[in-house]
Amino acid sequence: MPRAVSLAALCLLLLLLHLHLHLAAAAGARVDPIYSGKLVPDWSRQPKFKPQNFSLNREDSLELLSRPRYVTRRKLGERTGVIKMETVQQDDEALVKLENAGIERSKAVDSAVLGKYSLWRRENENEKADANVRLMRDQMIMARIYSVLAKSRDKLDLYRELLARIKESQRSLGEATADAELPKSASERAKAMGQVLSKARDQLYDCKEITHRLRSMLQSADEQVRSLKKQSTFLSQLAAKTIPNSIHCLSMRLTIDYYLLSPEKRKFPNSENLEDPDLYHYALFSDNVLAASVVVNSTIVNAKEPEKHVFHLVTDKLNFGAMNMWFLLNPPGDATIHVENVDDFKWLNSSYCPVLKQLESAAMKEYYFKADRQKTLSAGSSNLKYRNPKYLSMLNHLRFYLPQVYPKLNKILFLDDDIVVQKDLTGLWEVDLNGNVNGAVETCGESFHRFDKYLNFSNPNISQNFDPNACGWAYGMNMFDLEEWKKKDITGIYHKWQNMNENRLLWKLGTLPPGLMTFYKLTHPLDKSWHVLGLGYNPTVEHAEIDTAAVIHYNGNMKPWLEIAMTKYRPYWTKYINYEHSYVRGCKISQ
Repeated sequence: MPRAVSLAALCLLLLLLHLHLHLAAAAGARVDPIYSGKLVPDWSRQPKFKPQNFSLNREDSLELLSRPRYVTRRKLGERTGVIKMETVQQDDEALVKLENAGIERSKAVDSAVLGKYSLWRRENENEKADANVRLMRDQMIMARIYSVLAKSRDKLDLYRELLARIKESQRSLGEATADAELPKSASERAKAMGQVLSKARDQLYDCKEITHRLRSMLQSADEQVRSLKKQSTFLSQLAAKTIPNSIHCLSMRLTIDYYLLSPEKRKFPNSENLEDPDLYHYALFSDNVLAASVVVNSTIVNAKEPEKHVFHLVTDKLNFGAMNMWFLLNPPGDATIHVENVDDFKWLNSSYCPVLKQLESAAMKEYYFKADRQKTLSAGSSNLKYRNPKYLSMLNHLRFYLPQVYPKLNKILFLDDDIVVQKDLTGLWEVDLNGNVNGAVETCGESFHRFDKYLNFSNPNISQNFDPNACGWAYGMNMFDLEEWKKKDITGIYHKWQNMNENRLLWKLGTLPPGLMTFYKLTHPLDKSWHVLGLGYNPTVEHAEIDTAAVIHYNGNMKPWLEIAMTKYRPYWTKYINYEHSYVRGCKISQ
């Protein structure tokens, strides 16, 4: 009988306790003393454990009440402020996969080399070129850090609680300088602060985990930035080699009207000046009517004696009619102008010119027109620049044949079609070149504009003949002494190097590398105020420097006639265009 009574009493006790638990839960009360204002004296001595979320039914409650260690574990879980984790949905699943892949790769990397992944590496010290890239990468990294924190809402809540406790402690202390000045709640708040710090100690990431996570995030961000940079390069190169519809329209309309003219009306005046060596002669090779008009117009507007200036324009068959028609309609004042078709130079053939000979080879056609065609923007960016039509056009290589084109001239000033003249240039004919052939502005103010930037010094033909630290110079405004040119057989030197580069082992592309080689130790440095460069790629060129320059050059991809041009530099070019001209307005060429 006593045993039966004791069992009944025990069952009754358990039932009452279970009922008490349910009533407390319904009333929002907690039976744990930590929530009734009683604080644990030394929380740092509590055992380490993994927080758990419990959901108990009636049977589970009865079972756990008889197992004290589970009661302890449950209470400890409540004391740490366990919060149910909410699943963070990612909008971009590809981003998650990339992050996880980065984490796996980072595990194989020694922490000792973490410094190599610094955001401030040497390669990022070029503020002119890489400021936007660094900003993009930093933004991506911050976004990834936020995504990691968002996945751990319990830790975010812990951070918020810790911040709140800090603010409470600051308010409690106020301006007190002694214990007697502290409010009564200061002690309790200090203890609460200690509890939060203890929780933080057990729940925060360890340093090694943070290192792996951040390193993987940085690697992933670097990969994305490189990919975006390749795509940007591809698109800018594509835009740079594309003729805008408005300029194409202008060329077509001018061409039609030119061939409607009678032969008598197609002739320019002052043809007797074309071979007079006492006048100021300019060579301009271009297939862009609007660009050529700006060069001629800006030169004449700023010339002190326009009648002494002679412009020799050479273009291709497609733009020959348009170039003639434009200058027939818009004659350059008293200056002389003459337009020629490069296809009429019969001596310029594959048996004489190495470039034309190489372009006829199957290997060259394969390289420029078929090989390595990429399916993606980023993959094709490294190859597109080598297939720019300007590097295949004889208009670009005609600069190495100036004495053949103008055999009766002594000196000639070569101008690119992406320049603007701002001052009278006749002083250049008075510069003593000291027996050199080429007068040009040097560009080696910074190390990357020296010879090793353009030439392959791993090739013995280059390393044995040139100094890698030799100073580079700029094409775009060059004074050439044609008499010295003939004496030193400059065209023959150019042919020698061009033949040796048939497999592109000496340099990759363009006319500047062979120009540097051909005129090596034959170039006289001009004062830098004659020629300021960079308006087509460098956004940091100062306006003061531009305003004092005789010639400004839009070298680079961002030409002033393209939509990608830099807005702050474009007015220097557009001021020489008459936008009210019927042809310009008809083709919707706008400022």
